[in-house]
Amino acid sequence: MTLPPQADSSSADHPVTPAGAPGVGRVAKAIPEATVARLAVYLRVLGQLAEGGAETVSSEELAAVSGVNSAKLRKDLSHIGTHGIRGVGYDVAVLQQELERVLGQDHPQAVALVGVGNLGHALAGYGGFGGRGFPVTALFDVDPDLVGILINGIEVRHARDIPQACREAGVTIGMIATPAQAAQAVCDQLVESGVHAILNFAPAVLQVPEDVEVRKVDLAVELQVLAFHVAGRGGITDHVATPPQVVNGRNGSAVPAS
Repeated sequence: MTLPPQADSSSADHPVTPAGAPGVGRVAKAIPEATVARLAVYLRVLGQLAEGGAETVSSEELAAVSGVNSAKLRKDLSHIGTHGIRGVGYDVAVLQQELERVLGQDHPQAVALVGVGNLGHALAGYGGFGGRGFPVTALFDVDPDLVGILINGIEVRHARDIPQACREAGVTIGMIATPAQAAQAVCDQLVESGVHAILNFAPAVLQVPEDVEVRKVDLAVELQVLAFHVAGRGGITDHVATPPQVVNGRNGSAVPAS
């Protein structure tokens, strides 16, 4: 049976059903994926405001810090049934809790990382995941020089242990940072262990069952997109408009290079 390929994570119109949460979490209609991404940004900003002691925030203030306009912010929050109080704005703590429930962050999501090479090692050592409710609890690789080492206090296990170890640790999200040729086999092992959400850093398109969500992060593609925008703004043309010059060996004058 041919399994459907992973969804394109860049799609802005893909609907996402909110996590089941009291009140706001029971909103029946799906939320556009682009809105979900912005809700995550709002949640991060609210966390920063809470740490700074803020109790309320206006839609204009929250929108400005989040990099959107206030009308879009209010529309985004209307998807989860949240509306600010006129003249007051939003209660920071309450809105933070609502967004955590909708985004499924009202309880920790255990993460397993497969592939602890250069990129994987950096991901494993990044402390920001745990602080946002995504602690990396299991690490895997096949390199005998890596298996057995400790990264942030977590022992790297052999990839053959993925199914058993992930079930034991209650892993809900898998991250793949392996070479392309190994990514599908690793994905299959994560799915076998019961993981239904995968963040894929490998340059490969994964085949997964319909109930498995895959987000692809291709850094090379992101750089290519940036290069396209640079070219569109004349950045490349400006650099090549004047031919490179070399020094004439006889009289020292600059002449265009052939």
